[in-house]
Amino acid sequence: MDALSGAGPRRARGRPGARSSGVRAPAAPWARFSAWLECVCVVTFDLELGQALELVYPSDFRLTDKEKSSICYLSFPDSHSGCLGDTQFSFRIRQCGGQRSPWHDDRHYDTGAPVSLQREPAHYFGYVYFRQVKDSSVKRGYFQKSLVLVSRLPFVRLFQALLSLIAPEYFDKLAPCLEAVCNEIDQWPAPMPGQTLNLPVMGVVLQVRIPSRVDKPESSAPKQCGHENLLPAPVVLSSVHELDLFSCLHPLKFCCDYRPYFTIHDSEFREFTTRTQAPPNVVLGVTNPFFIKMLQHWPHILRVGEPRMSGDLPKQVKLKKPSRLKTLDTKPGLYTAYTAHLHRDKALLKRLLKGLQKKRPSDMQTALLRRHLLELTQSFIIPLEHYMASLMPLQKSIMPWKTPPQIRPFRQDDFLCSLEHAGPQLTCILKGDWLGLYRRFFKSPHFDGWYRQRHKEMVQKLEALHLEAICEANIEAWMKDKSEVEIVDLVLKLREKLVWAQGHQLPVKEATLQRAQLYIETIIGSLPKDLQAVLCPP
Repeated sequence: MDALSGAGPRRARGRPGARSSGVRAPAAPWARFSAWLECVCVVTFDLELGQALELVYPSDFRLTDKEKSSICYLSFPDSHSGCLGDTQFSFRIRQCGGQRSPWHDDRHYDTGAPVSLQREPAHYFGYVYFRQVKDSSVKRGYFQKSLVLVSRLPFVRLFQALLSLIAPEYFDKLAPCLEAVCNEIDQWPAPMPGQTLNLPVMGVVLQVRIPSRVDKPESSAPKQCGHENLLPAPVVLSSVHELDLFSCLHPLKFCCDYRPYFTIHDSEFREFTTRTQAPPNVVLGVTNPFFIKMLQHWPHILRVGEPRMSGDLPKQVKLKKPSRLKTLDTKPGLYTAYTAHLHRDKALLKRLLKGLQKKRPSDMQTALLRRHLLELTQSFIIPLEHYMASLMPLQKSIMPWKTPPQIRPFRQDDFLCSLEHAGPQLTCILKGDWLGLYRRFFKSPHFDGWYRQRHKEMVQKLEALHLEAICEANIEAWMKDKSEVEIVDLVLKLREKLVWAQGHQLPVKEATLQRAQLYIETIIGSLPKDLQAVLCPP
């Protein structure tokens, strides 16, 4: 792996040198670029070393040796197929060497984005465009190279579209082309949830809308901006993250580890494949047949193969017990030890089958499936949201000069009792053991992740309401019978609340923040000069 640590492209003209940690100051060059991408990598095949990192751009971005090794191995397909031509896929790796501070402020984006699309603080996504073609000028007989976009954003659709534009051009023109593209990305506006953005690159304008956490389910597609005279006409991407037959349950964040592409060379290989303990909470995407034998003790295995279009779908989707997964020639299907809590939706299966028979477009089939899963998820999550809302203190109990009341604890038995009159059966026709499904959910990391996020949002709302209550109170009346110590204490607490509200972007109106600042100035103005000097030093 010496070639990995030694790989070093020429430094971009006009760019400053790197700091040893690889982290730049927020106002440094590449700040706009880094709002979208961490870096761009080129991985090539070396006859002596195998996969080798040929280039990292911007050149002052520092990857650890472990990260370089993972990127190299995951940037080439790991299977016995020839993979001639161009292939696109993605992977996800654990960040090594401790968590690094971002080059830019993530808080504004993460506050507005759905939890499932927030930046990954401890993982990198790799989006790969791999080319393998016969080339007699190369000793091995093949040109083999991958262009990889490394990002913390799970924008699969956007970055695959971007790669399909820049990779073919890069393979023809190499480094100068890549430098020009990176400079173009460095001029892009930052990703803003809820806004439609125009992203120019290589003579094309990609028009995308970043989803917002307040979106209605159907509002993800961007609407073409009519007020801008864009030449050429923009390429409108209907989504930055959704793929064909891809579904993400937006009210819930997937809180376990997952690797869209995984190989035996991954640094976590031993950790994930050990037999000395129960299988880890991780989803692995693999192509090497070795894993079928290696991981046949896992409770859930989905084997994907060539689709059969002979109206055979109901048999293919039947769940099979993992004990039958013993040979390398196992048929495609889902092998699982899981017992479903809900009955399958036969009407949906019939509609999908009918679509296959009538050759309904794939995007329409995807819309049917995504709509079904979204409605099912909403039916599941709405009772949880209603119960969480009941734990919030009443607004009238929030007094300006007292510590705000606490959010009541989540009691699972109380929630399960509430399902009798406010359960998912009110909005969903599917029958089954809903209580068993909720009990299983409570034991999963996904419930813990959902609850922590909702509790954090409720605490922020409580703090916002308390600040508003203070700003609506009569501050002069409160001050009349208070000592200087009490008044100074109020100033310090108000300042602390103001900093916290701005730093955590609490849901507080700008007028409330301005009024709080005015209160602080009013209170300080009422104090003796010596105390004013202490609280407001020159």
